[in-house]
Amino acid sequence: MTLDVAVTGLFSADERDFVSHAVDRLDLGLDGIAGDRHAGATRKTGAREPWHPRGTVIRNDRQVSILSAEELAETAALMGLPTLPAEWIGANITVAGMPALSQLAPMSRLMAPSGATIVVTAYNAPCRQSGRAIAARSGVAAHEFGFVKAASGRRGLVGYVERPGLVRLADVLTVVAPRRFGQIPSGTPGGTRV
Repeated sequence: MTLDVAVTGLFSADERDFVSHAVDRLDLGLDGIAGDRHAGATRKTGAREPWHPRGTVIRNDRQVSILSAEELAETAALMGLPTLPAEWIGANITVAGMPALSQLAPMSRLMAPSGATIVVTAYNAPCRQSGRAIAARSGVAAHEFGFVKAASGRRGLVGYVERPGLVRLADVLTVVAPRRFGQIPSGTPGGTRV
């Protein structure tokens, strides 16, 4: 199945900071987004990979973070925030038109008009690091742990760059679910079978 979604935000995180900043385009290379803190062909393991000793060098399957504008709005409402800026939680891309983005199957692809392609590797489980960033900006200490609960099931996805190219603000990305799964998550209007 395929579905088109609109790019509503593009962001890059400085190598020294978790919080990202808005940009008008992302130049995706096989190592991810140049200058972004998650760029690189490899990365070191952390708490998300308990099967390896912490600090083990592995392939970087978390080069790009993708969030749904709809899921961000739901999370903000649950936290009592008027909005939850994607850059507060280190996002790279936000899209609209897929309210169940976080349920998209691994190995799905997001394809830009330029040909740039991101392969989804995993759901990006909410963490305290994001919560701390929100708490620091909102001034509400409870948001550090509140984010983890509020964002459960709606934190977005991570993936790697399969094909280099540009992604621009307002681009329409085609979401292609892997044939094995053959469906776009329920609650998402407009999915069509491939």
